[in-house]
Amino acid sequence: MVLPFAYISYGTGTKLFAKGWYFMNNYVIVTDSGSDLSESERKNLGITSLPLSVTMDGDEREDYAFSPNEFYKLMRGGAVAKTSAVNYQSFLDKFRSIASRGYDALYIGLSSGISSTYASAKAAADRIKKEMPERNIIALDSKCASAGLGLLVHLIAKKKSEGIELNEAFEYAHSLAPKICHQFTVDDLAYLRRGGRISAASAFFGNALGIKPLFHVDNGGFLKATDKARGRRAAIESLADSFITHGGERHSEDIFISHADSKRDAELLSDTLFERYGRRAKTFDIGAVIGAHAGPGTLALFFIGDMR
Repeated sequence: MVLPFAYISYGTGTKLFAKGWYFMNNYVIVTDSGSDLSESERKNLGITSLPLSVTMDGDEREDYAFSPNEFYKLMRGGAVAKTSAVNYQSFLDKFRSIASRGYDALYIGLSSGISSTYASAKAAADRIKKEMPERNIIALDSKCASAGLGLLVHLIAKKKSEGIELNEAFEYAHSLAPKICHQFTVDDLAYLRRGGRISAASAFFGNALGIKPLFHVDNGGFLKATDKARGRRAAIESLADSFITHGGERHSEDIFISHADSKRDAELLSDTLFERYGRRAKTFDIGAVIGAHAGPGTLALFFIGDMR
């Protein structure tokens, strides 16, 4: 008699898997804290996430060690945050641990246009594949950031739960990533000035005139200015407009919003999307790594569109 289930033992426990399903799905999805996915979301998706590091006034911590309230309060008080990528050794240890337990891995990482994290992951994945050629460790440069990366990971995890195997998951993620639209606005231009993205004069006059620049992440994974709005409300309206402009109503059932200590504006954007298009969005905090560069008050919208 052929049983429809198989018991697979690993670590300290035993799990029951449907035969065939286990072998098709014998891989772990890995991402990093640049995805801005909450702890509960990561747990629900069953994914592993490695933290980037943030140094603020000489205090270096993992991204997840900062609460959003604490982090943005420090930034508003004048503290300057610097970020560090996940290093090669951290990826090597994580991938080796996964592979040694008999699993493959798909790493979907923060855009190489923003961080060197992906390069470290790719080098570590190549090393593990040489050490354990029977295992398949794949690293994907998502060209995404914040909850845009989170949305991509969320969608791939859903496909995995439906039975998609590793190579198919990689190909699907690779084809979907260029359609993840990232639309941002910032509240205070001083933080972009600190990062060298705009001049001191532009920041001063822009803030004085209430100019709120609009950005997106392009196909190369770089943050690019797209437009300007006069005032915060106009900027939020422009974010909502982008959902139609980029074809979100045709392609996107899942909509993510992320914000940097700007919950009220995130709720306003979410309500506007629902009133206009009947779609509900899921909202996340922008973590310390992305927030260090964009600053408190940053608001972002993510969805699947025609293209970015």
